[in-house]
Amino acid sequence: MAFVTGMMLVDAPASALNNAGQEEGARTDNVIVVKRIRTRQGDYPYVSAQALRYWIRTYLERSLPEWKAAPVFREAKIAYTDANPIEWWDDDLFGYMRAPSKRAGAREQAAEETPTTGEITRISPLRTGTLVSIAPVSIVDDFGTMARQDGDPVPHEHQFYRATLQGLFSLNLTTAGTFFQGGRVGYRNLDEHRLAIARERGLEEARVYGQPAFRLPAAQRARRAAALVKALGELEGGAKLTLHYTDVTPGLLLAAVTAAGNHPFYRVVTADRHGLPVVNLEALKEVLRVYRDQFLSDVFVGWAKGYLAEQRQAVEALSDGDRSGVAFRWGHPREAMAELAEELQKPANQRWFD
Repeated sequence: MAFVTGMMLVDAPASALNNAGQEEGARTDNVIVVKRIRTRQGDYPYVSAQALRYWIRTYLERSLPEWKAAPVFREAKIAYTDANPIEWWDDDLFGYMRAPSKRAGAREQAAEETPTTGEITRISPLRTGTLVSIAPVSIVDDFGTMARQDGDPVPHEHQFYRATLQGLFSLNLTTAGTFFQGGRVGYRNLDEHRLAIARERGLEEARVYGQPAFRLPAAQRARRAAALVKALGELEGGAKLTLHYTDVTPGLLLAAVTAAGNHPFYRVVTADRHGLPVVNLEALKEVLRVYRDQFLSDVFVGWAKGYLAEQRQAVEALSDGDRSGVAFRWGHPREAMAELAEELQKPANQRWFD
């Protein structure tokens, strides 16, 4: 059992990456507000986990020719994917919930849709946290007008912020490419039609987590996981980009293959009294010491040069003893995750997928 476990920082200098629409009780009718967590300490802007997963999905669909995205079907107010993880890579790694409609007059099944008998659900091997500001910030109200018309100006209003957003992710390598046929919720991934496909394609039968399952060949499982991991270093997306264009590629990213799903990097980055990110060296050294036996790979440090430059120098200066013997592999976040993706596909590391 192994997980790709990581933490990322996104530098949002003047951004509105995820909005909540109009706010009830606002002083004007057309103000668009950002999503934020309100606390006694102040407002923490955030990007929802759903939005982050959408960024990852759409990037994979647009940028990787080999990525096989599931078709989406719509029935009245219900939408669902094909829920066939054997065929579609996002159904495999992002999970699904699918049930045949019992409503009279339901949409006829599309020719390209995999038939479904009974309810099937799949717990997503990919777990993503919410991207949340590391400190409370002042949210700016920005005003504009529609000026390309005669007569009185037509005002509009929206919000944006300056913040550093922190997010966590974890990819379960054991369940990637592993399809359960148990009776528990989340572990009935396959109905009779999908079981027939699994047997027709000669998928390996196994017991995983005590549940009966079918597995894709190891190379295919690694290829899917590697594609997703690589994309995490190349994020694209966000709202209001025409007005507040933001590069959401992580400025700093720490990732490793770990033996458990607990997250060692969660508290490594904090905020100083000005709300700016600080890498806590003592916390980092403690994490490397405490979790040393959990690291199955080197720690991949993706750190864009020019971002928190002095702190990067301090981390680079850590001795082997400070790191408790844990090796660091440095590069730009895009390079670091691409290198980790390559490690996932090496035959010598196939045990990570057991």
